[in-house]
Amino acid sequence: MPKKTFISDDFLLQSPFARNLYHGYASRLPIIDYHNHLPPGQIASNHQFTNITQAWLAGDHYKWRAMRTLGVAESYITGTAPDPDKFAKWAATVPYTVRNPLYHWTHLELKRYFQIDDLLEARNATEIFEKTTSDLQQPSHSTLGLLGMMKVEVVCTTDDPIDSLEHHQRAKSTVKGIKVLPAFRPDKAYALGDLPQYLGYLEKLEAASGLSIRSFADLLDALEKRLDYFHQNGCRLADHGLEQMPSASQDAPAVEKVFNKILLKKALSAIEIMEFTYRVLQHLCRCYHQKGWVQQFHLGALRNNNTRGLRELGADTGFDSIGDFPQARSLSLFLNALEEAGALPKTILYNLNPADNEVMATMTGNFNGGGLKGKIQWGSAWWFLDQKDGMEKQLNTLSNMGLLSCFVGMLTDSRSFLSFPRHEYFRRILCNVLGNDVARGELPQDEKWLGKIVQDICYHNARDFFPF
Repeated sequence: MPKKTFISDDFLLQSPFARNLYHGYASRLPIIDYHNHLPPGQIASNHQFTNITQAWLAGDHYKWRAMRTLGVAESYITGTAPDPDKFAKWAATVPYTVRNPLYHWTHLELKRYFQIDDLLEARNATEIFEKTTSDLQQPSHSTLGLLGMMKVEVVCTTDDPIDSLEHHQRAKSTVKGIKVLPAFRPDKAYALGDLPQYLGYLEKLEAASGLSIRSFADLLDALEKRLDYFHQNGCRLADHGLEQMPSASQDAPAVEKVFNKILLKKALSAIEIMEFTYRVLQHLCRCYHQKGWVQQFHLGALRNNNTRGLRELGADTGFDSIGDFPQARSLSLFLNALEEAGALPKTILYNLNPADNEVMATMTGNFNGGGLKGKIQWGSAWWFLDQKDGMEKQLNTLSNMGLLSCFVGMLTDSRSFLSFPRHEYFRRILCNVLGNDVARGELPQDEKWLGKIVQDICYHNARDFFPF
């Protein structure tokens, strides 16, 4: 007999006050998912997944890492094994993920999307594969159906400057009730680690912008043209993934000279790469400010650690980890340069190393002002920190050193259409943190006021912060 789920109505809610906050104020709010990696083409076409493996395991490097750790062969992870067999291997893995967030997410998603109350394990893998696959054939479980189940109002995907945005254009005319918007992710415009690859990217940027790129000024013009195009197509967000913020150096050569070396495929020094990245980003940030966009910076990932894994499977396949890069000084100088120029946009900062929690929480307070509520945000617990302990630490540190009440809340940062119960997970944790404070006598038993704070964090602050 399969074991029944532990996901009750009061899951993670440890006090009566926490339960009142969640059920009375948080549970029914819509979702604004302002950062994810969903494929916009599958939204625009209202894609119907063939089976649960395609909807749930394809592209999910969280699950892939767990399966590799348990010794599952790669053929069942990213390889050519049949989809039912891949799912069976994942089902056999799940009982061993106890205390990993995957264990909670897996059973939340099975319950919310498929009304499955059994714990997933090897012996019920076939039954659950068939049940979920059958559901996924129904209109209720198309991509738009899945988003609708979770009351998703806004989806902001992650898009390269060269993207045609054709799927967003199609979605604008075909998708009702959900805003599907692009987010500008220009990382490849300053990714100088592989010069031949970078020059190939410049050719694509030339084609997309219709401009010849023969100088650094040309590069900025091409990026600006793509910014204009994204803006015309509803984009109001930019996102960047960096190990740490770049900084300017007094000893750095002129950036045009650096660009000429790039065109000649000459090796660049670390200072030249830093200078180039800094100048591109500073220019882009000024453009975001002019357009009224929000900029996001995801800092601290050490990517592609496994060279063989990268070579055989490519990037974003589960070989990244937390990095220990210095963050405070370069981040401060970068933001201050924009502030001095009167060109600092609304900003969200995310750290991957939990040692940087206090750095990020205090950095945001340095640059708030201008009559804007929460102009500089410390973003939700990201990636490896996106779990109960990480969320609680982020909430507590933000409360200690900033204003939790101004926080714009949760996002999925996911490639899966089944990941939106992460918003529920966050909301339950938030309500439990506040409920425990009340139970300890550290906050007043003012349900109406604390309920308003909860609703603001879960929905209203994001609605008011982003210029959608």
